[in-house]
Amino acid sequence: MKVSMNRNAISIVVISLTSFVLAGWMMQSANDSHDSHADGHGHTDQEESVARGPHGGRLLIDDEFELEITIYEQGLPPEFRVYAYHDDQPVAPDNVTLDIELKRLGNKLDHIRFTPQQDYLRGGAVIYEPHSFEVTANATYQGKSYSWQYDNFEGRTQIPEKIAQEMGIGTELAGPITLTETRTLTGRVQTNPNRLSRVRPRFAGVVNAIRHELGDVVSAGDILATVQSNESLQEYYVKAPINGLIVKRDIQVGEATGDEPLFVIADLSEVWVELDVFVRDLELIQKGQAVVVETLDGKYQKSASIDWVSPLTAHASQSVRARVTVSNEEGTLRPGQFIRGRVTVAEHAVPLAVRQSALQRFRDFQVVFARFDDFYEVRMLELGRRNRDWVEVLGGIASGSRYVTENSYLIKADIEKSGASHDH
Repeated sequence: MKVSMNRNAISIVVISLTSFVLAGWMMQSANDSHDSHADGHGHTDQEESVARGPHGGRLLIDDEFELEITIYEQGLPPEFRVYAYHDDQPVAPDNVTLDIELKRLGNKLDHIRFTPQQDYLRGGAVIYEPHSFEVTANATYQGKSYSWQYDNFEGRTQIPEKIAQEMGIGTELAGPITLTETRTLTGRVQTNPNRLSRVRPRFAGVVNAIRHELGDVVSAGDILATVQSNESLQEYYVKAPINGLIVKRDIQVGEATGDEPLFVIADLSEVWVELDVFVRDLELIQKGQAVVVETLDGKYQKSASIDWVSPLTAHASQSVRARVTVSNEEGTLRPGQFIRGRVTVAEHAVPLAVRQSALQRFRDFQVVFARFDDFYEVRMLELGRRNRDWVEVLGGIASGSRYVTENSYLIKADIEKSGASHDH
């Protein structure tokens, strides 16, 4: 049985080039593509009229013999239930032999054999989602053979490769990954006390000259000031003991030196990040765990590891400090700055995962769109563990399948415009 179909052209006013390309493609494909077909459980038909049987299913007719194809899924996994009629009267199912072949994208063939049950023929296999396939039905009744073919497409669209590239549609292969389980902690940047120098004079005296100011970057051995000794009345130099930034200067020319440091120099090429660990996460956080330190705006990230977990608890917050030593050669991190740390608390090797960015909502399912050359089709997923980048897949797509990871919403929009959906 050959079915002809049409759709109304869609006119879309767009601003961006990507949207313009998509709109143009959708208008062209509206004239060329096949519409979806009803199968008796909610698939919609466009302008095409599909004959219906008493149970609401698709009616296949050849002379006086008819088959009504339904997919039954009330409280059970979806299965075919087929009712036979001759001369508009029900036929006992044990008088009919039937098999159905479903051809899916990727050249996958499902062969369904049927057995009589009550007043219908029951398919011997689950009709897994999506219910999108080319159908070939072969039946025998009273020694005569009958055959029908029709398309039952759902969640499918066709986009030429050139158009897909212009739309920015990116894909990759679904496969195994190591799924990291993380905890996000907050804290502050601190000066590493091992890289902090409080510069005092060797002998008490009067400051005659100051060579460097607050905020200057100095190297070890640079002269910071000249002091005249009270005892010898000789001048001597006060020099920088380390490389770093002058973060404090507590002296003026002509003043007498005392016990307080004249300068404080901090080497900020390496800093400490102290993260607050609260009770709910305390058992998960340990020394040696990998952590990604990032600024609150997410623009800066640095990988490091926890090198110390305090044995003490802060009285007010009841939190524990976890310390991370971070290289800071570029000077992005500043002492006192609020910071965030994503700590890896566990790793799970999963055989199949997809990117979180690829997920879209389709009917009642979380889905991705699988690619087969120029065709894209929805894949309903059963999901497991996840982090912010990946989600484990327990079912719905095969390992090695190519799926859309970038701009998947454009595929969804094209499918929804075509009306190629079915309601459960």
